[in-house]
Amino acid sequence: MKFGRKSQTKTDTTPTDATTSDVDTGSDATETAEAETQSGPFDLSDVDIENDGVERVDLGSLLIAPAEGLELRLQVDEASREVQSVLIAGPNGAVEVKAFAAQRNGDLWSDVRRQIASETARQGGTATEVEGDHGTELVCQRTVRTAEGTTGQQPSRIVGFNGPRWFLRATYLGRPAVAPDEAGPWEEAVASMVIRRGDGPMAPGEQLPLSLPPQARRVD
Repeated sequence: MKFGRKSQTKTDTTPTDATTSDVDTGSDATETAEAETQSGPFDLSDVDIENDGVERVDLGSLLIAPAEGLELRLQVDEASREVQSVLIAGPNGAVEVKAFAAQRNGDLWSDVRRQIASETARQGGTATEVEGDHGTELVCQRTVRTAEGTTGQQPSRIVGFNGPRWFLRATYLGRPAVAPDEAGPWEEAVASMVIRRGDGPMAPGEQLPLSLPPQARRVD
């Protein structure tokens, strides 16, 4: 795995082969219940990361499994070598993920939605609440300046996950933002994530620290 010295770096997340087996339970209801139970993202305490056979990229507070057809991009501060943002990107879209500390069994997402909507409106954009597969989502439209110096509309779809003492925010861009029925690969990537909250005290809303993977090395 290689990481460049530029502010944005990439790591290939092409998955390795995995062996699976099918078990016939004889009950559709049981299969449905198990599928719902296995839906993520997951807390570290709920996953046996040492023995489940998944080779995740360890970013400290986020452990990210490979996703076929997508790649993991890290924006890294050149001076401090700290990871600033995490993006899972594909040919026609991406999802940015950030994890935050939260109160136990709290609902930080309700507060965050209001904050995002207020900030978007202040910047002249729009933010609309819609109901999605994971509850209330936020669909935003913002005017941004392109690299060519022109302005255009940037749509995004923001989904929040309230976990035990943590909150995960997933911001979908490109096709996953405007066509949720095409967002399957990105949503599966988010659902497979494991969050390592840590035991230290943190204020609700404080971003969980990220770090470069131990196997990462700098290249010129």
